[in-house]
Amino acid sequence: MTLKSTVAGITAGITAAGITVTWPPDVAVARDARSDVESDSADISTSDSVGDSTSDSAGDSTSDSNAHSTIATHEQGDADRAIAPIGTILLVAIAVILAAGVGTATFGGAPLQEPAPTASLSLSADGDELTVRHLGGDALDADELRLEVTVDGDPLAHQPPVPFFSATGFRPGPTGAFNVAGDTTLSPGETASFRIAGTNSPLPSAGDRVAVTVYSDGYRLAQLTARMR
Repeated sequence: MTLKSTVAGITAGITAAGITVTWPPDVAVARDARSDVESDSADISTSDSVGDSTSDSAGDSTSDSNAHSTIATHEQGDADRAIAPIGTILLVAIAVILAAGVGTATFGGAPLQEPAPTASLSLSADGDELTVRHLGGDALDADELRLEVTVDGDPLAHQPPVPFFSATGFRPGPTGAFNVAGDTTLSPGETASFRIAGTNSPLPSAGDRVAVTVYSDGYRLAQLTARMR
């Protein structure tokens, strides 16, 4: 009887008695130990793999995402800072163009009007004669003057059309710049006069307040008053 058959018989007997025997015992223990090591290794590998993969993937992804976000933010900030001065320059350019357009529309290339002359004048009234004296200032051209005469606030029916020689409501032959036949420029120190005729009204009399308003090219140059003597 061999050793193998003897062991088989013992094992069969023990099994019949309800006892489980693993033979050889070292093989089972070795297998169990290897299984435990493999299990632990699998757990560790799985944990490390999952942890490392998750950590690395999440970390790298988060880091990359944050980096891209930071770069995008800086690029957007640089773009905003670049756009801001450009927008300001455009607004200034538009304002200058609009101002130039308004100036062109306002002036329209029209020639500038010369300023009105300035002069100091006085008036004397004697009988029917009114005399204007130029005391100082700009020389006056009688062709550019217009006179309005009132007697006690009432305007004459016929106003003197200076310069003239003979006109309705006035005696012929005015003197100085008011005579169209002579020098019609009234300069400082000079006088010009005219006489009211009886065909005009109201006729001034002694004590009446006579006023002469002098206009030059549309501007009121002076308003002169005197008492008729």
